[in-house]
Amino acid sequence: MGINIPVKSRIHFILGGNRSGKSLRAETIAAEQALPVTYVATYADEGLDDEMKQRVKTHQERRLSHWKTVEERFDLTSVLDEHSGSFVLIDSLTLWLSWKSVFQKNESEILKELQLVLHHVKKNNFRVLFVGDELGMSLVPSSTEGRAFRDLVGRANQIVAAEADHVELSIAGLPLVLKGEA
Repeated sequence: MGINIPVKSRIHFILGGNRSGKSLRAETIAAEQALPVTYVATYADEGLDDEMKQRVKTHQERRLSHWKTVEERFDLTSVLDEHSGSFVLIDSLTLWLSWKSVFQKNESEILKELQLVLHHVKKNNFRVLFVGDELGMSLVPSSTEGRAFRDLVGRANQIVAAEADHVELSIAGLPLVLKGEA
């Protein structure tokens, strides 16, 4: 892509809207690492409609064959411990938050767990790339539940961005560096 990729970031965060190129950008960065790659896909397979199943399949087919894939796991600290020494790509923070909000429901507990994950990354010098959705630039959801989720994602994005060494916003397939080396 012709962009200097900071390979020494402990926490790298790529934000973007739907179809912004954020996952492809993350996969490109992961492919250029000297470390083995663990791809953590934080979706829940249960209840997916046909269109979402196709999106998942597209992501699965793009992953390199030598990458380790972890699917439907939401205990990120344990996953990181199990794959110590790997470059860990977590796609996506937003789907992890969605799962947590359905099963855990308490926003403060979810954000506290996220902070513990980030602390664990830094304490153990893991290398992690988070992919997340920027929902604050879209329409205001019409439901109370939708607005609460949008707000949860916004708060979580701020927490990860504050802790990250490198933050990018993906727009139309182009990375805009918000924090870190360009």
